[in-house]
Amino acid sequence: MASLMEIAGRKLTGLALALALAVTGLPAVHGDAMAADCRAAAARVVAEVGGQLLSVRESGGECVIVVLVPGNGSERPRKVTMRVAE
Repeated sequence: MASLMEIAGRKLTGLALALALAVTGLPAVHGDAMAADCRAAAARVVAEVGGQLLSVRESGGECVIVVLVPGNGSERPRKVTMRVAE
């Protein structure tokens, strides 16, 4: 786990660490290209909806991205699942 927290001598925190951990779990069916596509898609989704990345996986040629979005005021946070085509 320690090797995941530091890449190229730089410590990962917050979103970067979450993305690194989530992409590590992607299957190697499509190799590095699929992981890179899903990593980029996850970054776009998190920036778009504003929240915390929970998971990223590949399913049927799509990236399935799950983000925890904070609630408004006293509302509970909600889980948002988005499918992004390659």
